[in-house]
Amino acid sequence: MLTLKLINEETEHVISGLEKKQFKGAREAIEEVLAVDKKRRETQQQLDKNLSEQKQQAGQIGKLMKEGKREEAEAIKKEVAAMKESSKQLEQQMGEAQETLVKLLCQIPNIPYDEVPEGKGAEDNHVVKSNQKECDGTDTVGTWTANPKNDEAKVPHWELAKKYNLIDFDLGVKITGAGFPVYIGKGARLQRALINFFLDEAHKSGYTEVMPPTVVNAASGYGTGQLPDKEGQMYHCEVDDFYLIPTAEVPVTNIYRDVILDESQLPIKNCAYTECFRREAGSYGKDVRGLNRLHEFSKIELVRIDKPEHSKQSHKEMLDHVEGLLKKLELPYRILLLCGGDQSFTSSICYDFEVYSEAQGRWLEVSSVSNFDTYQANRLKCRYRRADNKKIELCHTLNGSALALPRIVAAILENNQTEKGIVIPKALVPYTGFDIID
Repeated sequence: MLTLKLINEETEHVISGLEKKQFKGAREAIEEVLAVDKKRRETQQQLDKNLSEQKQQAGQIGKLMKEGKREEAEAIKKEVAAMKESSKQLEQQMGEAQETLVKLLCQIPNIPYDEVPEGKGAEDNHVVKSNQKECDGTDTVGTWTANPKNDEAKVPHWELAKKYNLIDFDLGVKITGAGFPVYIGKGARLQRALINFFLDEAHKSGYTEVMPPTVVNAASGYGTGQLPDKEGQMYHCEVDDFYLIPTAEVPVTNIYRDVILDESQLPIKNCAYTECFRREAGSYGKDVRGLNRLHEFSKIELVRIDKPEHSKQSHKEMLDHVEGLLKKLELPYRILLLCGGDQSFTSSICYDFEVYSEAQGRWLEVSSVSNFDTYQANRLKCRYRRADNKKIELCHTLNGSALALPRIVAAILENNQTEKGIVIPKALVPYTGFDIID
């Protein structure tokens, strides 16, 4: 969440940032936070004054008793008792104000960096790079028309999956429901090959592999900002009050909740393979066909914890890593800088990677790489101690998919289909053990 220091010192900047993010009632929300914070600080000042007077008066009681001035001492005792009662009430008011502040701040999203473009939604995102044509970073998705050639003879991946017995969507419905496919034979081996390939590439880039739980408590969901913002999109185990993770970002970042790191430990670079679970409520139509949008899917996540002055460099390194994966898989891709209105609740800046689906004639998102600045760290109380002055400050957190598998599988099947079968990208052959699906 946003820090009170930032809100108090850069109020107009915060409001304009929230407006760029299309957050309705931005000014009213910030003014309410400021009013509650002012009341909290005034209450704190009164409480500190009370406690100071109590301490002073308590010292007087002992002195008067030694001097035999019992009546004066008893009078002061009554005053101290009254101040103690007043202090209790002030402490209660402080607690209530603090609770109100946290509730208000949790409902306010992160503010975007200055370089994030204005815009209301996906059509206003900027195409900053593509291996299909030259980009100068100014074209919006709504005006960017140079898609790769769509071959009408191409077959969509759900038909290919059935033809080559790779994925059984109907069996998934029988076992669980729609959005839970069953991978079979070479389909399962392709899936496992991608997982191992992505993890090995992360290892080469210096990431430490973590195998976290795939269920988390509410505190973890709150720490990374999924709760309360995306509560309706998460699977909730009500009896135990646990949540199935929507991404490994949640458990891996929460490793550092309530932790003070040494500056020498930064940057921390972790990667994790997990299954991910999303209800995807409200999804319908062509967007949910085949592997396009699932309730359970495999994903390799990169998570970084860094100091503020180095986080932009970390973000660039993560972007380069994801782009390198798509190059090695020989897929048509483009990179989008998301506009303010299309950013997530918690991000300061986010780039999406999309691959082209030749049979569907459209772009499919396969990764989002985000810098959250101090927003998550403030919720997590994830801090570090500077080496020079020992000052404790909030870390920056970053994460990105490297990569989410379903749409990568879809793109490989559709883009690599030939008359003889589906050709496996060369980088994957050592992992699959075969070079063609026939």
